[in-house]
Amino acid sequence: MSEAALKLFFSSPRFAVAGASSDPAKYGHKVFAWYLKHSLPVTALNPRAPTISVLSTTHTTTASPLELPSPESYSLSVITPPAVTKQLLKEAKEAGVPAVWLQPGSFDDEVLEYARKEFKAAIGGDGGDGGEGWCVLVDGEEGLRKAGREWSRL
Repeated sequence: MSEAALKLFFSSPRFAVAGASSDPAKYGHKVFAWYLKHSLPVTALNPRAPTISVLSTTHTTTASPLELPSPESYSLSVITPPAVTKQLLKEAKEAGVPAVWLQPGSFDDEVLEYARKEFKAAIGGDGGDGGEGWCVLVDGEEGLRKAGREWSRL
């Protein structure tokens, strides 16, 4: 994983979180909240719920990357099981999403290889400052710095 991939990912004007959830115990909730706490424009992707509640606010969800307005302007954080991730990445590729971040547990070797081959930037696998591999919650602020992105923490 390269510094260029981090820069490209966090240079996007918008972000989406696949697997966003109202359940505070789930990483889809924690990652979505991370984007909100860093004042970044973020959309929740969840095909099973029309809305989710995060940080005491209700957020409308989008079912698929194919339904994002101007999907080429999004970077996508993925927190779904590997079997779901593969189909999700195919939709993201078809939609024109340029960059993906595969959270620990969201991929297997085949999915990670597909992401690295099909996207301009694919973050995931070994590395980062946490013991599990690249994670937005651990490595996101460093990525924002590398992209020269200003943010305020709520």
